[in-house]
Amino acid sequence: MQAQRSAREEWVSLFNGRDLTGWTPKIRYHEAGDNFVNTFRVENKKIVVRYDGYDRFDERFGHLFYEKPFGYYRLKLEYRFVGEQAKEGPGWAVRNSGVMLHGQTPQSMGKDQDFPVSIEVQFLGGNGKDPRSTCNLCTPGTNVEMNGKLFTPHCVNSKSQTYHGDQWVRAEVLVLGDSLIRHYANGEEVLSYQRPQIGGGNVSGLAAPVGHPGLLLGSGTISLQSESHPVEFRKIEILELEGCMDPAAMNYKSYYVKSKPGDCRYRRGRQPK
Repeated sequence: MQAQRSAREEWVSLFNGRDLTGWTPKIRYHEAGDNFVNTFRVENKKIVVRYDGYDRFDERFGHLFYEKPFGYYRLKLEYRFVGEQAKEGPGWAVRNSGVMLHGQTPQSMGKDQDFPVSIEVQFLGGNGKDPRSTCNLCTPGTNVEMNGKLFTPHCVNSKSQTYHGDQWVRAEVLVLGDSLIRHYANGEEVLSYQRPQIGGGNVSGLAAPVGHPGLLLGSGTISLQSESHPVEFRKIEILELEGCMDPAAMNYKSYYVKSKPGDCRYRRGRQPK
């Protein structure tokens, strides 16, 4: 029975299905917490991105940050693109969104900053005829390593299928601190890389430097992206992989990979090893 309990995965929803409690918007040219014209909202138990209040997009890239940072975890969510792109949205941003990992906090971003320094799992939708992968990698203010070498291009495509139309796509990411990150699309592993770190460019409006080049990123914020095309998110769940690794503890989990002894809870009379 103890073995069964320790192996049972305890996924936690990051979204309550009713409102944006626990989430903070940061939209370019606006202060953290200002949800400009209700860009991020909840509809039918989904977090959605809408532009009906925009006269034009005007490069107001936005991100919706979860309140707690994470370092070792599996994250899964479903997304889909709907409707038409906001007026004057950039051509590359049609059916384009993503989830940002290992990011800076919204409060640390400059008012005019376009993207958080982070690792982006890029979501792309097909145009109905041409191939276009999803769960790609982009690196605003960061670099990674691939095959033991520093990889500095801003974006790289995954080996995923193309998902056309308004269908839901299931994205999942395995994040192991500053060592390994893997992307999955509809259950298929499509991309893998190592050693996420500060470096590179592709971020405008930084209020202050975020670390130094080469600084490994072991944890950070998670945020959902607004890049000018309406998008919807649901079933946003996380499985933490950092916790009590003492089998004598009541809350030991056999799938943890990072020890956090302070989290261990013991029955009365039992002592930690």
